[in-house]
Amino acid sequence: MAADQNILLYGNLDVDGRPSVVLLTSFHLSWDSTSKAGTPESPNVEVISSQNRYTIELNEVIGVTTEKYDSSSNGFSSKDSSTLFVEMQTLKPHVFSVFHIRRIGHHKWRERKVTFRCRDSTTCQIWVESIRKGLTNPKFRRPKSLLVFINPVGGKKKGPKIYAEKVVPLFDLADIIVHSITTDRANYALDYLQEADLAKYDGIVCVGGDGMFTELLNGLLIRTLKDNGNAQPCRDTTPIQPDLRIGIIPADTVVYSTVGINDPVTSALHIITGDSMNIDCCSIYQRDQLVRYSVSLVGYGYYGDVLADSEKFRWMGTKRYNWSGFKKFLANQSYLGEVSFLPTTVHDSHPRDNTRCLAGCQVCAAALDRLHQYPSESSSLGKEKWHTIRGDFIGVNAVTMSCRCAMSPEGVSPACHLGDGCTDLILVKRCSRLNYLHHLYRCRDRQSDQFDFDFVQVHRVKEFQFRPLEDEFELEAGEVNCRQQLFRSNSKSSHNSVWNCDGEVIGSPSVHVQVHCQLVKLFARGIEKLDKEHSGCIPCQQKDK
Repeated sequence: MAADQNILLYGNLDVDGRPSVVLLTSFHLSWDSTSKAGTPESPNVEVISSQNRYTIELNEVIGVTTEKYDSSSNGFSSKDSSTLFVEMQTLKPHVFSVFHIRRIGHHKWRERKVTFRCRDSTTCQIWVESIRKGLTNPKFRRPKSLLVFINPVGGKKKGPKIYAEKVVPLFDLADIIVHSITTDRANYALDYLQEADLAKYDGIVCVGGDGMFTELLNGLLIRTLKDNGNAQPCRDTTPIQPDLRIGIIPADTVVYSTVGINDPVTSALHIITGDSMNIDCCSIYQRDQLVRYSVSLVGYGYYGDVLADSEKFRWMGTKRYNWSGFKKFLANQSYLGEVSFLPTTVHDSHPRDNTRCLAGCQVCAAALDRLHQYPSESSSLGKEKWHTIRGDFIGVNAVTMSCRCAMSPEGVSPACHLGDGCTDLILVKRCSRLNYLHHLYRCRDRQSDQFDFDFVQVHRVKEFQFRPLEDEFELEAGEVNCRQQLFRSNSKSSHNSVWNCDGEVIGSPSVHVQVHCQLVKLFARGIEKLDKEHSGCIPCQQKDK
């Protein structure tokens, strides 16, 4: 045991009905159900160490409750008629229960209850107060007060019910004060954040999909700039990291990419335990003025067309995306454009290096070190370092996270990192429907490389800009293959598409996108490594010290 883990309490208790030696330190609650009890005056590691030692990390404790115990009937008091007389008596609690996290596979978390019985109520109260005090350790960063926005139509209109039945009881168990607001229109949360008193909250939580999260993200970042005197952010304005963390229950892409599963209970438990991680964020500009912030996908062409078309079929619910996706796939539309980008200077990081961004990612840690070492370094280091590609594109897509989801378990760019200060720029040039179908199919396959096509290019970049081309004569003379494909195509390229920015439409095609390293704080810890199938990033292993 490390010296910094002070022993807070030590004693003999019954744990789930078995006599045990229980030890509470500043970081752990552990017990031994087989060893003989030691003495409180001289506890030592040898006394409590055995093959049947159980340990709970204190930062994964959800909450502690006391329960009344009737020694005469050797059971807990209840409202049953046989114990009505006992209920009328003044019973002091001799029993307390600790609720902690248990992992049940595939990144899913649930609560588990462990019951401790003490010899008297005084001992019980001492243990409860000591554990609750231990949970206030500043290193755990557990929230005490949250501002929650609930989208009433989120999750097929089941979001409010799921929140009330599954999440609220957990927040109550953790003694978290919650101020809940049900939104009644688009951008309600964004507008609310501009005037609200945020100083009294430790975090903001959205109950809804990725669109709701994007609304909170933009509202919080704009509010932070406003508080620092920047009411009209532009390209010369450096975004400022907000103090508040954002929690998501349950959303889709963002949760899959930062937690590993789209599950409301798991997301709530990450919030309760105070998990914290920083992720990259893109700022999108048109004519040097800020349009939006993005943390997942910025897509032009196919993904933009699907989103714009799906707006006509909102009555279909989420199925509208499948219908619009099928229509736009058959259309096989492409667009002339010019992409200029500033590639990353980290030579050992590439979108096809087969790493995975997991909890404790070393790539993201190195990026944070560089950020601290060169805080004033600008991403725009000179035009001579920019690369330019002109072509006829089915899609120009930039992903700042892997963009995992149920349909694509590994994501659009599996090796994309959450906090390396880069976005993966994926350029899909015009091809046949069959070839594009192969590319899309590989995005669903855990083993295949969706970039292994001659019509697909992928670059890890810190900044990029796009402008549409008026006609094929603007293509550079050297791009013979692109021009040949253009004239062989049966359908002509239309003038332009729209941008899909985290599920929101940006109509004007000309954009400038910058990546800001680890700008946004989330209630998450990254995807925990469950097996040995992935190489690269090593998860943070929390061990006894």
